[in-house]
Amino acid sequence: MERHRDIEPTHPGEILREDVLPALRKTQTEIAKLLHISRQTLHAILSEKAPITPRMAVKIGKLCGNGPELWVNLQTAYDLWHAKREVKTDDIPTLEAVA
Repeated sequence: MERHRDIEPTHPGEILREDVLPALRKTQTEIAKLLHISRQTLHAILSEKAPITPRMAVKIGKLCGNGPELWVNLQTAYDLWHAKREVKTDDIPTLEAVA
């Protein structure tokens, strides 16, 4: 049984809000300026109302020094977990390719 898959992944905005920004000791306004985005855009991510897009992942990865892959992967895990629960696939067959 794979119960760990039932746990909702953390939205990357929560990680930024709770862990990263406090460690950087910068205000949200300062971070927004450094990322060349509006405070509203940053707030939408931090409040988990907007995703981290690949372009935003590049910016955040550069700012934090940990690269964009981490942020893209966090967002993908979050999105996929929700999609698997929202998209109905009961009536879609699984086909097998014939060699």
